[in-house]
Amino acid sequence: MTQSTDLHDLTVAELAQHLRSHKVSAVETAQHFLNRAQQYQHLGAFLDKSPEVTLAQARACDARLAAGTAGPLEGVPMAHKDIFVTRDFATTAGSRMLEGYRSPFDATVVSRLAEAGVVTLGKLNCDEFAMGSANENSAFGPVKNPWDITRTPGGSSGGSAAAVAARLTPAATGTDTGGSIRQPASFCGITGIKPTYGRASRYGMVAFASSLDQAGVLARTAQDCALLLSSMCGPDPDRDSTSLEVPAEDFTLKLTDPIAGLRIGVPAEFFGKGLAPEVRTAVDDALKQYEALGARLVPISLPRTELSIPVYYIIAPAEASSNLSRFDGVKFGHRAKDFKDLNDMYEQTRAEGFGDEVKRRIMIGTYVLSHGYYDAYYLQAQKIRRMIADDFQQAFQQCDVIAGPVAPTVAWPLGGHGNDPLADYLADIFTLPASLAGLPGMSLPVGFDTENLPVGMQLIGNHLTESRLLNVAHRFQQATDWHTRRPQGI
Repeated sequence: MTQSTDLHDLTVAELAQHLRSHKVSAVETAQHFLNRAQQYQHLGAFLDKSPEVTLAQARACDARLAAGTAGPLEGVPMAHKDIFVTRDFATTAGSRMLEGYRSPFDATVVSRLAEAGVVTLGKLNCDEFAMGSANENSAFGPVKNPWDITRTPGGSSGGSAAAVAARLTPAATGTDTGGSIRQPASFCGITGIKPTYGRASRYGMVAFASSLDQAGVLARTAQDCALLLSSMCGPDPDRDSTSLEVPAEDFTLKLTDPIAGLRIGVPAEFFGKGLAPEVRTAVDDALKQYEALGARLVPISLPRTELSIPVYYIIAPAEASSNLSRFDGVKFGHRAKDFKDLNDMYEQTRAEGFGDEVKRRIMIGTYVLSHGYYDAYYLQAQKIRRMIADDFQQAFQQCDVIAGPVAPTVAWPLGGHGNDPLADYLADIFTLPASLAGLPGMSLPVGFDTENLPVGMQLIGNHLTESRLLNVAHRFQQATDWHTRRPQGI
């Protein structure tokens, strides 16, 4: 039997193998990770745990393992970003508006992973309604970065990234609207992938910006991400009208393919003013490693990169304004107790239930959709969004994948941006373009700065090329050990 003290060092792939070969039981594995989550609760990663539910799921997995009817991920524990609704755990989306809410159904992503045999450890902290870049907008407190607890883990999937980096869970789901998987993965020194828009069902995902939101996964390795995505993705036409009619795919099949001759596009706009020197050095070194593996670097241009920030921060708040109008205190969620009439109840409920950043984005979104401003802002932003997507298509005529930094800096101190939301917005400069174009993107660890804070490199592929992205990341991880590093004391 595997020593339980070693379980958190195993990857998803290794754990699945240990469970299949009966070296460890699903119950023992689940209990080990529940204990670790309790031990490191000061990180603020978990919002809800239910050990009796988790262990009941694990016992059912052990029965299937014994009967020979196990799924591909049977008994592997993981946790879900608290933006996915779950029957057996509370779903808050990091907001007082949904405090204590229990969904009558599971999100498609959650149910598909459960069908593959995954055991749910609990729900993970995130920025309120996934709006933020530092996980400081959660109504239930910030998440701390395991590499330095005075630093942000990134956002909005900060709880997911911190929990994986601290070995509290082998993997976690996340969502990425403008970089909310890739940036926290970078800040926490792990691997994360956002698939092509429409690859994974949005059914049961609390909506922020419907034309941008996409489910993905965070884990320690590209191999683990491939295993999990293979179970998560696939069409869901009856429940998600944006779901792509593309069959489910085994993303592990091409992981070890050689990358000799691969053309890696390097956009000039990702390496200009504002990029921290140590981040640039780490990414440059990673690109040299790719050259040593037989890839070829190709200079490219994504000329509208800077426009992605104003475009995103018009389109996303506009969609948020519409999506969050349902939270009015009538059917579910928070309701104000002291009000004079229906309109006053609406106003008091939303004033009490939403945090500052959510209110800010609702107001921006309502403004740009209002009469007299819709054409000037929202329609113009949509036109530029199309141009940004076209820039990528031109670039992919010259290269197979695009590489660059995930963020201009490493993780900044908690509260480091003070009351300046623009500082957070500007930190998304390199992740927003791929989101606006609906492209798959991922982050993989490629080094550290002088303060031992992780640096991530972003890989962007054309539509539906997740297998290639994961292959390119996996080959790098076979040749380097950045993904095996762990925070001190964890």
